[in-house]
Amino acid sequence: MTEFKKIASFRNAEEFREYARSIGAELDLVDEPRSGAESQFLTPCAYTSRITGKSATLASRWALLPMEGWDCLPNGAPSPEARRRWLRNAESGAGIFFGCEAVAVMESAKANARQMTLTQETVGEIARLREETVAHAADLFGSDRVPYMGLQLTHSGRFVKTPDDKRLNSHTAYEHPLLDKKFHCDASNVLSDGEVDEIVERFVEAGELAQEAGFDFVDIKCAHGYLGHEFLTAYDRPGKYGGSFENRTRFFRDIVESIKIAAPGLDIGTRLSLGDLIPFEKGPDGVGRPMAWDFDRDGAYPYAFNGDGTGLGVDPEMKELLEFVGLLDELGVTLIGATFGSPYYNPHTQRPAAFAVSDGYLPPEDPLLGVSRQLKTVRALKERRPNLFLIGSGYSYLQEFLPQVGEWVLETGGADMIGLGRSILSYPQMASDYLAGRPLEKRRICRTFGDCTNAPRAGLVSGCYPLDEFYRGREEATLLKEIKNLAKNQS
Repeated sequence: MTEFKKIASFRNAEEFREYARSIGAELDLVDEPRSGAESQFLTPCAYTSRITGKSATLASRWALLPMEGWDCLPNGAPSPEARRRWLRNAESGAGIFFGCEAVAVMESAKANARQMTLTQETVGEIARLREETVAHAADLFGSDRVPYMGLQLTHSGRFVKTPDDKRLNSHTAYEHPLLDKKFHCDASNVLSDGEVDEIVERFVEAGELAQEAGFDFVDIKCAHGYLGHEFLTAYDRPGKYGGSFENRTRFFRDIVESIKIAAPGLDIGTRLSLGDLIPFEKGPDGVGRPMAWDFDRDGAYPYAFNGDGTGLGVDPEMKELLEFVGLLDELGVTLIGATFGSPYYNPHTQRPAAFAVSDGYLPPEDPLLGVSRQLKTVRALKERRPNLFLIGSGYSYLQEFLPQVGEWVLETGGADMIGLGRSILSYPQMASDYLAGRPLEKRRICRTFGDCTNAPRAGLVSGCYPLDEFYRGREEATLLKEIKNLAKNQS
């Protein structure tokens, strides 16, 4: 197992910096927290949509990233738990809610039975929740500091679950030699062109409903191995959705072009995995290792978007990525929530963490290297395409040093905004506390324990069980401990 120092062991910025340098992590931080006019998070920040022509003055350079909820009602409408999450998020002081939540565009697109779903039946409740969230932010910070609100539209593709959450009910873009093996798929799971056409229509209908619900924009998810992302490497797929670059991007392009017609005035962004790695699996020692690929027989690994052919690195010239963002530019989609890899098959690079989740593996590298990979890739893209509005992610592992690394990234032009993901589950006020110059509440800072993943993958309500008293006091917390102990004894 890779040995690494825990973030909480560093007493100051210099210790953090020296350790990062010693392991080759390409990141830095400012020496002390900043507040008020000295903070990069409060420097003037405006975003202008190329699609609508409208400009938004953002309250801060913090952004909240969309996560997949496992706590909505059976029909996909918000539950009391979902409402609590959104209202707590309003207390962040973030300038953008980038997608608010991963929302399925149809029942058969859901990654779990309790995922939020946008339909004619649920649009009214989702609209009311958006209104409440904006009103709560205005009450706390003023009507001139409400967030730019988006809704992420997604189809979970390979990771769709059956309605009882018992097994995968995969819908894939093509036959993938490693992912099919890992997730027990075959040719029968590949969607036909007609089925893809129907999914495109559902995205467009969801875009219209999102506009009806009052959202400023929709985020078309093209990340994490979900359907939109998978099409980018559908080289082996025949027909109009595979093979050439034009065909592999047709799914995304048709959705965007159709929403622009069906919902004029609605802005469009995308959560985009800027790169990917070969799928990993748990080794005999519990540590993640790449799945076997016969380079002598099969040559370079071709299925990692923006990969370098080894399955373990990013193309230094970023040819695929630059070609795709060139298309985004043509479409007017310049609002990008950057991410990397997949939580399902290489989580150590998508959400660096010190601990393994229940169906995952121990990190094969120091998690700081995973953070560094994301920051470096976003910076490289920003340097090559400065017109893009880029929101960085992968920061949660930095813990109490997160704001200081964020200050450095913003100060040196590495991103336009700093995105917060799972860390907001335990401490949504982290950003607003920092903006106000208040000391961070260290007992509430996310330590990447992973129970926000362990619980829902065991069929339980999502939340931060170790640090949020609301979830720690629920009966599910006891059940989760029992499930984890059982799994530990069986391993």
